[in-house]
Amino acid sequence: MTYPPPAGSAAPPEHRTAPAFPAQAGPDGTLVPQQGSPTGGSAAPPPPAAPPGRRSAFAEGVDRLRAAATTEPGRLRIIGAVLAALVVLFGALTAWQVSDRSAAADDVINRSQPLSADAADIYRSLAGANTTAATGFLEGGQEPAKVRERYDADIQQASKLLVKAAANSQGAAESQKQIEKLNQALPVYTSLVETARANNRQGLPLGGAYLRYADEQMRETLLPAAEQLYLSETGQLEQDYSDAKSWPWAALASGLLALGVLFWAQRRHYLRTNRVFNHGLLAASAATVIVLLWLTVGHTFARSGLGDSDRHGAQSLHALNEARINTLRARADENLTYVNRGSVTTEDGLDKYEDSYLKGMTELAGKNPEAEAAPKRSLLGRALELADDDQGREPVAEAMDNVREWRKLHGEAQTKNVAGEYEDAKDMVIGGDGEKSTSEFFDQVDDSLREALEHERGEFKSAAEDGRGALAGLWIGAGVLAVLGAAGAVFGIGRRLSEYR
Repeated sequence: MTYPPPAGSAAPPEHRTAPAFPAQAGPDGTLVPQQGSPTGGSAAPPPPAAPPGRRSAFAEGVDRLRAAATTEPGRLRIIGAVLAALVVLFGALTAWQVSDRSAAADDVINRSQPLSADAADIYRSLAGANTTAATGFLEGGQEPAKVRERYDADIQQASKLLVKAAANSQGAAESQKQIEKLNQALPVYTSLVETARANNRQGLPLGGAYLRYADEQMRETLLPAAEQLYLSETGQLEQDYSDAKSWPWAALASGLLALGVLFWAQRRHYLRTNRVFNHGLLAASAATVIVLLWLTVGHTFARSGLGDSDRHGAQSLHALNEARINTLRARADENLTYVNRGSVTTEDGLDKYEDSYLKGMTELAGKNPEAEAAPKRSLLGRALELADDDQGREPVAEAMDNVREWRKLHGEAQTKNVAGEYEDAKDMVIGGDGEKSTSEFFDQVDDSLREALEHERGEFKSAAEDGRGALAGLWIGAGVLAVLGAAGAVFGIGRRLSEYR
């Protein structure tokens, strides 16, 4: 019989458990097995590997998407999300691009065209003041009160419009530069005119020289600056037209893509379930089709209205403005011909102002003064071609008739002037003894062109507002229908998912 060893005694050798390998005390007092011991034991196992780093949310999302795509419910959820996103994207792009084009159309009506018209009126007012100054000079030392009032009205109108243009040009560098130049040069011009008048009242020939200097200031500084201002504002008008009429390709492409994916999803639904319609997907398709048709038709009508306002409004106004300005310049040349009496000549030895008058009249109404109609390439011919109704054509036709009579009477006056009958010739230009004068024909031409301009401004505004109106409400409607379409797509897919529960 074997008894356990007494307490406190060492266990017999056969009951002791020896370490597999020789051990050595470590820094903390524990035994550490020694590698490569003569007992022939194997090496210690390597330390455990560090836990892998945390994966990115994108990688985990991709894995979940792959896992979901392996089941039909998962695939349906993906299809529903894609459909809703495409319909919402289509609505957002439509709302953005339509509102952008509507804003450009609004700029055409309320900013660009009015600024272009004001720039043209600045040019016309300056040219009119120059014409009136020469007319008053021809009248003699005491110019008629109505001539002086007309000159003052033109100068005041030009000054007023310059202030307005400076406030509304919205910091356009070229426009601001020309406005500054005009503001600096206009006081110089008016000072020269007043000096010419003072000398003329005293019967001093120096008055003609000062008037000539004033005319040079007008032609070489003021009118070129006014022309550049007009071109700058007209260029902005053309840019706004281009922005308003450009097709919303991004919205149209996204709409077609959304419609294509909706068709594919419904076909897939039919092939897998043999059911013809899914009400939710059908509603989403209907909403997409409505917005797509609304966008296409609305923008087509907008382009048509804006195109009409451009061709029969803006372009017609441009031709009429040029014709009226050319008329004023021709009248100024005619007056200065008799003020300077051949003292200023061209390099070819021709009277400078008479030569300029003839060139201006050719540009205005063609080469042949006896022709019944101005050629299309002339300013009046172009204005007549662009007029799209009788109210627009009649005043232009009247202007042509009066230009023809004006040129004919001017030729007769020049014949007298060359023959030495200066006073008789001058009376035929400024009027006297109740006889017809070129001054009367000029006034009639100017009045006819003013009437045509007023009519074409109304035509422009009406057509442009029709074009802008075609886009009204589209961006709001597109947003609402896109939300409804996305909800329909989600509802339709949800009905299919309910079949798997």
